[in-house]
Amino acid sequence: MLVGLIGAGRIGTFHAETLAASGHHLLIADADPARAAALAADTKAETAPLDTLFRRASAIVITTPTATHPELITRAARAGLPTFCEKPIALTPAASLEALRAAEEVGILLQLGFQRRFDPGYRAARDALRAGRLGRLHTIRTVTSDAAPPPPEFLPLSGGLIRDCLVHDFDAVRWLTGREVTEVYARGSAGGADFFREAGDVDTAAALLTLDDGTLVTATATRYNGAGHDVRTELAGERDQWVVGLGERTPVTSAEPGGPGAPARPWTGFLERFAAAYRAEIAHFLLAARGEAPNPCSGRDALAAALVAEACELSRREGRPVRMAEMAGPYTRPR
Repeated sequence: MLVGLIGAGRIGTFHAETLAASGHHLLIADADPARAAALAADTKAETAPLDTLFRRASAIVITTPTATHPELITRAARAGLPTFCEKPIALTPAASLEALRAAEEVGILLQLGFQRRFDPGYRAARDALRAGRLGRLHTIRTVTSDAAPPPPEFLPLSGGLIRDCLVHDFDAVRWLTGREVTEVYARGSAGGADFFREAGDVDTAAALLTLDDGTLVTATATRYNGAGHDVRTELAGERDQWVVGLGERTPVTSAEPGGPGAPARPWTGFLERFAAAYRAEIAHFLLAARGEAPNPCSGRDALAAALVAEACELSRREGRPVRMAEMAGPYTRPR
């Protein structure tokens, strides 16, 4: 398959290496031609302007900054090309809906990059939960902690901590449980670098979610976790409790006498922590693009997670609980 990869940054490079290793030929485009050329040389690929890429490719992988996603998804839809796009679809739910409708109108495959759906721990926990091994689920606790903050110029491109990081937890909760969020309450703080406050963002956030069956979810995130990159999800049921992300590299230290100390090699970042999941999602996309597998994460799934993130941002700004019913109007109406 001839795959057009748009975006030669950090995650684009990872996907390019995965695609090249699996024997697929690549056409690479990037706003920085030198960066595209360097990645093409490393992966034995070709560079191409966007017009050529959309004309020649059999499938598209989008790893560019979020603000560019809607236009690229729309162009892929017009070309009739199955498309993989890193999350989120867009910076706002309204723009996401606009791009999603462009894809739906022509019926192309649009798979979004929520890689946790392909992580072995998350998949095992989902299977156990769905099989009834935990009994009635009453509580979920999620943690997403970066080892160090991103560069200041990333913040305006990301949409903020809740939309950028916690949205993964919101998608994972929906995928694990099969339930919908009905209400959120979120708080944030910015006690670190000044550039968070200057961008109107926070460096630490916590949200309480209520699911439609009454299950309670606490979701926390921070840009300052010097112990290492930490992503965990605890599923607590009447019969059993399962934890995703608890292993020899989890950056936590037990305070109990004789308990485990800090890991010798904590996770350093998301690419290392989820390397296998990133490879698996691209492999699945190639199968789906050929019509050999279903879409594992649709644009509608991505929009649902984005709406939860948007509700949390509204709650954080206004200091009040937000019902998800409030998000069905102005936030999903096209621009």
